[in-house]
Amino acid sequence: MLTLYGKSFASRLLLGTAQYPSPESLKQAVEASGAEIVTVSLRRESARALTGQGFWALIEGLGCRVLPNTAGCRTAKEAIATAQMARELFGTDWIKLEVIANDDTLQPDLFGLVEAATALSAEGFQVLPYTTEDLSAAERLVAAGCNVLMPWAAPIGSARGLINKDALKTLRAYFPDIPLVIDAGLGTPSHSAEAMEMGYDAVLLNTAIAKAGDPVRMAEAFAKAVEAGRLAFEAGLIEPRDMAAPSTPVAGTPFFKIDHAS
Repeated sequence: MLTLYGKSFASRLLLGTAQYPSPESLKQAVEASGAEIVTVSLRRESARALTGQGFWALIEGLGCRVLPNTAGCRTAKEAIATAQMARELFGTDWIKLEVIANDDTLQPDLFGLVEAATALSAEGFQVLPYTTEDLSAAERLVAAGCNVLMPWAAPIGSARGLINKDALKTLRAYFPDIPLVIDAGLGTPSHSAEAMEMGYDAVLLNTAIAKAGDPVRMAEAFAKAVEAGRLAFEAGLIEPRDMAAPSTPVAGTPFFKIDHAS
């Protein structure tokens, strides 16, 4: 079971809800994935004008836990204000915290992220920060009160997979008791399986499913890959070797001498 802030979930796949070709494809993809947590982006205009009610009704109908995020925020102040509005709108203390530093890479602003996480944790929020694989930033986020970390695999929507595996392995080893969720940059089911094999607790996806030729089948593929990766991790992977190792024992193998004189 995946446990985040004291809540348990059977699925280790979290889904974003943007960019799907239609509301129906979103609904079917979530159902096919088995996801129990979906992220939604709060736009201030929608919150004030009470628009997008059809979308909210769809999300509520999925029966999943809603994880609002602060997507698009460029400063800690903006992210804090967005989180406060999200709590009022969705009635939850959970917040996926994003503070973006660069428009091209959508890399998190680690300084602003720690600042916002500190303030929100003090207000009683349960913060799930979108961060990088940087170990020092992770330490500061945990010290700020974050009991979950969400490091990226690669830039959002890039589909490049785990581009810094060594750092991600170090992060996993350094925080053995903190739930770690890979967030952003996964492009194929095999990427998610690899993350789970490394011992990560879950993955969060959006673009790789929403932009697929068939989002519903792709959601199912990712669900199976996440399950397979976790099962492999729990089973215990063998260590890679530089040289070959025989899979068939040679000790006691009979050798026959051919008598060419006969």
